Amino acid sequence: MKKVVQSVKGTRDFYPEQMAVRVWLYNTMRDVAESFGYQEYEAPILESLELYAAKSGEELVKEQSYVFTDRGGSEITLRPELTPSLARMIAQKQNELNFPVRWWSFGPFWRYERPQKGRTREFFQWNVDMLGVSSPEADAENAAVLATLFQRVGLSPQQVIIKVNNRRLMEDRFNAYDISTDKRPAVSSWIDRREKMTPEAWMEYGKEIDLSPEQITNLKEMLADKDLWTQSVELTRFFAVIDALGLRQYFEFDPSIMRGLLYYTGTVFEAWEVGGDIKRSILGGGRYDNLTRDVGGDPIPGVGFAMGDVVIGLILEKYGLLPKDLKINPAPILVTIFNEECLLESFKLASELRQAGLNVICYPEAAKLPKQFKYADRIGAKVTLVMGPDEVEKEQVAVKNLVNGEQISVPRTALVDAVEKIINSR
Repeated sequence: MKKVVQSVKGTRDFYPEQMAVRVWLYNTMRDVAESFGYQEYEAPILESLELYAAKSGEELVKEQSYVFTDRGGSEITLRPELTPSLARMIAQKQNELNFPVRWWSFGPFWRYERPQKGRTREFFQWNVDMLGVSSPEADAENAAVLATLFQRVGLSPQQVIIKVNNRRLMEDRFNAYDISTDKRPAVSSWIDRREKMTPEAWMEYGKEIDLSPEQITNLKEMLADKDLWTQSVELTRFFAVIDALGLRQYFEFDPSIMRGLLYYTGTVFEAWEVGGDIKRSILGGGRYDNLTRDVGGDPIPGVGFAMGDVVIGLILEKYGLLPKDLKINPAPILVTIFNEECLLESFKLASELRQAGLNVICYPEAAKLPKQFKYADRIGAKVTLVMGPDEVEKEQVAVKNLVNGEQISVPRTALVDAVEKIINSR
């Protein structure tokens, strides 16, 4: 046998069944985002490497991006994230937009990473951002979009939780514990690794980054203080809005959430499975107040999150929440070809039905009717239509209801109503 060429490592094939799930997820995200007034936008799949060098981390640019030189000599990359493109688009029309801007997008991205459970090299990502306002209330509403999606797809607070922290609150604690500014990135990393290391290894790592015993004790006490958020005006206002929106059960304060020391400037959040076996966050987001500065614009405050489709897909599958009745075949009607002499009349009939607004498959060649009926059943059609010589002569169509097996003859002029009645019946 010939060897079949395989897909590129880290990518996925979307056969109609998988594509239907992706479209369902996209439509659900769109409905939720639009219910909060967010507008859909899109950016190019190809961007200049310069854009990411200005806005993204060195690891993402040098190790994870798919970069090539085009025929004009420019360094181009397949987009690994959307924020730099968002910054560029906002900066280009900064004086024309009506702020606050609410934008959302769902599209493909690429990162050269080691494929594993929950991580692929090609993925789709939901991006939801509010720009031009810096209030904690904006942070809360943005995070509420996420919680509303969880509600919409059937994920309960016992299955997923959104963990919230605040960068300024952490900076206040670091100041109180006399942790120098240059040491804070390492301390943030140390805190972030707590759940990924044994207690002994974690303590040893704290000593390696020159934390004193007193500082380690203070930081451990801080991480155990679930009421610490009440000392933050921003978080107090954040949770007040979440309460008002009726979504508090999806949120909890967690001082170990230490996203992007150099990027995020205020409230940050991540979503996680509760006590599950998927050991990576579902998404991350938070407040950033220097969006356009690195691409040549004036700084604009913003808040947003990004969620890939891979992890959320695994969680929905785990809890049996992926819909099982998605429409794979968009055409519920099959027009058969009785014989060669009737072929053109059948194609004409199919065209008439399409012009009436119906989705129709016309079998592409003359074949035995049992074969065509079997095909109709396999693709999930509800109706088959037959026009043999007798039907053509009498201007009638034989209509077979594949749901209950009944077959009737219908005048061609009344066919649309008869077919619509069948396909709309339950």
